Amino acid sequence: DSFEIENIFCFGTSAIRNANNRYELVERIKSQTTIEVKIISGDEEAQLIYKGVASAIAMGNEPALIVDIGGGSVEFIIANDSELFWKQSFEIGGQRLIEKFKPHDPISPNEIQSLNQYFSEQLNPLFTELKKYNPTTLLGSSGSFDTLSEIYSHESGIVYHPENPETLLTIEAFHLIYQQLIIKNRNERMQIPGMIELRVDMIVVGSCLINFLIHNHEFKSIRVSTYSLKEGVLQSIVNS
Repeated sequence: DSFEIENIFCFGTSAIRNANNRYELVERIKSQTTIEVKIISGDEEAQLIYKGVASAIAMGNEPALIVDIGGGSVEFIIANDSELFWKQSFEIGGQRLIEKFKPHDPISPNEIQSLNQYFSEQLNPLFTELKKYNPTTLLGSSGSFDTLSEIYSHESGIVYHPENPETLLTIEAFHLIYQQLIIKNRNERMQIPGMIELRVDMIVVGSCLINFLIHNHEFKSIRVSTYSLKEGVLQSIVNS
């Protein structure tokens, strides 16, 4: 009201699209708030993430693997500046992994092994496409990658600028941070400069996924886009 907003665009992603009562929920939201929720598919979500990332980062001509780790789903997109080659959404988001595996705190080596086995089973379509396109850059989109980048900045004495469309992270730095995350409990992780409470739990399983990707495909670099789904939605609305 204070900003005199006239139009509200609301989107439902993994949690809503997989809920048994999703239509009842959408109707209740509309009746109580007058806001219409558009439930988008995983494919649409991946497309919007690509739009957001592409509006922030120059990817060049070589294919990159864009990874967006959400609470419900993870979107994988292989693309360059001008073309989206392949995309798929997998229901293996951080919250789903926590609910499925109920890892200890800190996570145990056996639990990491179970996660890796699960990733291996679930991500066959991804690795088929990785062999086909052979991207050498892993481009993390928002979420856990933002926090990993902020931790890296603190540890390296770099000023972290979250308003920038791209922030810094390296594969070497990721490995060092990952080793911290899997041996510390929640309270200890909260003491890591750059950690935020919103991500302190899911970042463990999210980092296990990133580590699995790096160990099973030869990436030469990591880049981090602070732009993701929201910015892709804005891009679509502006251009519509």
